[in-house]
Amino acid sequence: MGYKLVIVESPAKAKTIEKYLPKGCKVQATMGHIIDLPKKDLGVDVENRFEPTYKTIYGKGKIVKEIKDKSKKADEIILATDPDREGEAISWHLANLLGLDLKEKNRIEFHEITKSAINNAMEHKRTVNQALVDAQQARRVLDRLVGYKISPILWRKIMKGLSAGRVQSVATKMVVDRENEINAFKSQEYWVISGLFENGEYAQFEAKLTYYHQNKIELKNQQDADNVLAVLNRGKYQVSAVKQAQKKKNPPNPFTTSTLQQDAYRKLGFSTKRTMMVAQQLYEGVEIKGKGQLGLITYLRTDSVRISDEAQTSCKQYIQKTYGSEYVKGGRSKQKKKGNVQDAHEAIRATDVTLTPEVVKDSLSREQYRLYDLIYRRFVASMMSPSIHDTISADIENSGYVFRATGSKIHFPGFLKVYRPGNADEEEFDMPLLKEGEKVTALKIDANQKFTQPPARYTEASLVKTLEEKGIGRPSTYAPTISTIINRGYVELEEKKFRPTDLGFAVNKLMCENFSNIVNEGFTAQMEEKLDAIAEGGQQWQDAIKDFYEELITDLDKAVNIERIKLPEEETDIVCEKCGRNMVIKRGKFGKFLACPGFPECNNTMPLKQTIDAKCPKCGKDVVQRKSKKGRLFYGCSGYPDCDFVSWDKPTNEKCPDCGGVLYEKKGRKNTLYCANKECGYIQEQEED
Repeated sequence: MGYKLVIVESPAKAKTIEKYLPKGCKVQATMGHIIDLPKKDLGVDVENRFEPTYKTIYGKGKIVKEIKDKSKKADEIILATDPDREGEAISWHLANLLGLDLKEKNRIEFHEITKSAINNAMEHKRTVNQALVDAQQARRVLDRLVGYKISPILWRKIMKGLSAGRVQSVATKMVVDRENEINAFKSQEYWVISGLFENGEYAQFEAKLTYYHQNKIELKNQQDADNVLAVLNRGKYQVSAVKQAQKKKNPPNPFTTSTLQQDAYRKLGFSTKRTMMVAQQLYEGVEIKGKGQLGLITYLRTDSVRISDEAQTSCKQYIQKTYGSEYVKGGRSKQKKKGNVQDAHEAIRATDVTLTPEVVKDSLSREQYRLYDLIYRRFVASMMSPSIHDTISADIENSGYVFRATGSKIHFPGFLKVYRPGNADEEEFDMPLLKEGEKVTALKIDANQKFTQPPARYTEASLVKTLEEKGIGRPSTYAPTISTIINRGYVELEEKKFRPTDLGFAVNKLMCENFSNIVNEGFTAQMEEKLDAIAEGGQQWQDAIKDFYEELITDLDKAVNIERIKLPEEETDIVCEKCGRNMVIKRGKFGKFLACPGFPECNNTMPLKQTIDAKCPKCGKDVVQRKSKKGRLFYGCSGYPDCDFVSWDKPTNEKCPDCGGVLYEKKGRKNTLYCANKECGYIQEQEED
């Protein structure tokens, strides 16, 4: 007797889905894509409508044989790959591989791995969506053409091992452009006057000088500040206006792929790659004690904030039971759909609101728990009432100069009971209830010199946000894009901010001068719109490729004769032990290293050790900065292997004021210095720049 063969991508997903399928079903995992363009050849016939040549991926032969053997014994084959373009392409490749009729309804789609979702999908089988397949093919062919046609030019004109890509090249350009803005920025001086005041009831409050006769005040130098201070010192202070109000803050929408990546970075310190990896685990299923294998969140690749009616109802019932009816939001305002939003998916949410983070905590790894907690709270918060804040502002006037003091208190927490947006908990500023016309005393008036700051370097969160705002790529591609530009050495992370390397500047220069369309933000965004049009059946994918390729070939012909770009070499004070020259820093496939400038006469090389301003706590030698195999920075003794000192946190030359131990610097939402002596416990928060 035969069976129904259900094919998914991963073993974890297979294990989770198995418990919900009807009897007589067997589940097989493909372990991702099994068929793709060849690795070493272009695999695209540019003379024949860009027809791709597909081959079984190297190493997947055993899985392909297993799938074929099981399919021969099956009465029915059901394709249950992920509900996106990549998943649709995998189903299409499987259908062709197994000789399935593409007109038959053998494809199921579900956005969460729950019993109701699986049963509903099994009752509503559909055909493979050729438009989605074509959109994936178009993206794959586009990326292959860019990579295989431009990368060899980078090898010849700069160095081997480089790559170009539609999204990675734009991301690199954005980092380079920001660095150029920073370098070109000219800081300007300005002054800020603030005061500490006291009313007749001896209640103190702070206020900042804001206006002069209803005009916003600007103090450009110390002379301006001194002139104002001279007037203030002669006059008296009086409350000229008081305004009280209540303000509502609406809850945030549930997570999309992009907003999840941003919030996980800001709140948890997760890279985009780590976020997507852990979210995939939560979606595919985790073994929960007493409940078996469960998928905890809905599908992680989405740019919609829609929540199903069923999920809204169950969540509101949970909120009413847990917090009270006053915490239940009356109704969610409908989000305006952006042109490129794929609304077939829901937002990222918990599949079962009764599975609180506390319930599943013991079954999850630390990072799984932290990400699930974040997703769960954001989902629940999105269904809760707005928070209500009592606000007060008061103007303190002296000779036409107006100081403004503001304060706020939470009147009703609403969604803040569960989730607080931003990097940290919102601060509430309390101040006395002042009366108009009331006299106040200035306890202290300070004038402080400030300087305008250049735009900040991109973090992973801000780069993801900007890429999405500009319509470049898809949020699901941001993690591999960021990993690529780091691994290729185009950018490096310095205190969690992207800084372009000399190599990044060189690659960007070549791309901008010779392939301006590829790195043009508007052009790249238009390509995404064309891919969306293909997915919706509104455009032939070969036509979109043809327009792009014609311009690419023109640029390639012009780029043949460009001059080679020589990367700058930084000379060091390290002497070559073979010939006596000063070694220079070069970059290779595996990063920076020291090389003798006398090559080819002298081919001496040495690993590059970047010392920091600290001494080894164990032996007193210099501490060097190193990278783990996964690219994470750590610190070790330059005397290794004689000294085995290593630390993830950066040691400093500062001593603990309590016990005299070594202070270490820990990076996070707030940088801290802490004492290495566990019995001491000294910790000090550092002010951010």
